[in-house]
Amino acid sequence: MTATKNDNLKKFGFAFPAGSPHVSRTMMLEELSILLDYMNDASASRDDYGRAIIEANCLGKRTGKNRLISRRYLVELYSLAPNLLLFRALLFFWQRDKAGRSLIALLCAYARDPLLSASAKYILPLPAGSLVNRQSMETYLDTLAPGRYSLGKLASNAKNLNSTWTQTGHLVGRSSKIRNRAVPTVGSVSYALLLGYLIGERGVGLFQTDYVKLLDCSFERAIELAEDASRRGWIILKRMGDVIEVAFPNLITAEEMGWVREQS
Repeated sequence: MTATKNDNLKKFGFAFPAGSPHVSRTMMLEELSILLDYMNDASASRDDYGRAIIEANCLGKRTGKNRLISRRYLVELYSLAPNLLLFRALLFFWQRDKAGRSLIALLCAYARDPLLSASAKYILPLPAGSLVNRQSMETYLDTLAPGRYSLGKLASNAKNLNSTWTQTGHLVGRSSKIRNRAVPTVGSVSYALLLGYLIGERGVGLFQTDYVKLLDCSFERAIELAEDASRRGWIILKRMGDVIEVAFPNLITAEEMGWVREQS
């Protein structure tokens, strides 16, 4: 993506940092779940989320420093800013699709964490049943930037990433993990389609993006789940033969639609 396009996508909540929360943490699914259950307020601001973590200690951290670190990484992964479409849409689908929460969180983190998105290129092509351990992930990460990470940091990165992919259902097992198929849901597919829409895909192309692939979801299954989402009123899907149109009137504001048109 060009620098200009990246700048435009940042308005929606996409992020393109040099670093990655996964050098120190996993996707923090448990912490995110606790925080969102505690807040349960669609009108909350990023400052409100911060106060819940720091002042109310809703995550139950032992020290003030740990609270600050948790807030920092949750912001890096998810923004925690309802004025940004990525997080606002996460909340929308999170509240409506409990079974899809881990994949919904993954989609948001994937759009904001370059190391996580890079690791997907290793995990997703693996056939079901393939062995994945810390060493194999270390080897892959080292090929991305030879010599960038120390052996200790490579091990930490690999452990955190493998844990994230386990939390989402792409891997199963403990130290030696096995490639498993994630289970796409109505909410996670809808969110994936929204992210594809924001980067400029339309029609059939919306069902072929990296975001849909992230869910281990076939084109046919994605269509079925999108049709279900349309019946529920979450998105609008119109299909006539090979022509497909998807819209998100419940999610995208008029101002954001202006940004979408600029993006196009």
